[in-house]
Amino acid sequence: MAIQVGSPAPDFAGEACVGDDFKNIKLEDFNGKWVVLFFYPLDFTFVCPTEIVAFNDALGEFENLNTQVIGCSVDSKFSHLAWNKTSLDKGGLGGVKYPLLADLTKNISRDYGVLLEKAGVALRGLFLIDPDGVLQYQTVNNLSVGRSVKETLRIIKAFQWSMQHGDVCPANWDEGQEAMKPTSESTGAYLAKTHK
Repeated sequence: MAIQVGSPAPDFAGEACVGDDFKNIKLEDFNGKWVVLFFYPLDFTFVCPTEIVAFNDALGEFENLNTQVIGCSVDSKFSHLAWNKTSLDKGGLGGVKYPLLADLTKNISRDYGVLLEKAGVALRGLFLIDPDGVLQYQTVNNLSVGRSVKETLRIIKAFQWSMQHGDVCPANWDEGQEAMKPTSESTGAYLAKTHK
């Protein structure tokens, strides 16, 4: 069965590299928090470190939004550790602080629908899971193009605003902008104001 937004996120558990240590993690460890689970193809590659480091650079912003970031690939925890200890100028990660989950069995990638079976690697899937374990957002890129951390933060803020206020967020909504009530009248008023 395909993974679907609005349904419970597939459970996962495994060993992760966290800084210089190894830790067993599972989805339920993060109950009550938002979770950004993103998949990348392989350690020691090219686009991947730019994404992983960009998420680490914004880690404080994610933490302020009660959000746990988790990276995942089909590599071992030992490969994650070696890459994390490699300096940025050598194509490494330079010591990211959030978990890099090992998916050697490829079951997590398969459960989330991002595994390229023949190649044995995951597409660049990103999944936003709410504090109740429900999948709220997903996006999948092919291998050659990295994701936007800024867009991920915008999406989290929009879902949090919507859940807190009961509003809906229009196209390109960002923090501090006007949202709408889920009515035709509110949509009409918004469009009339923004598309004169």
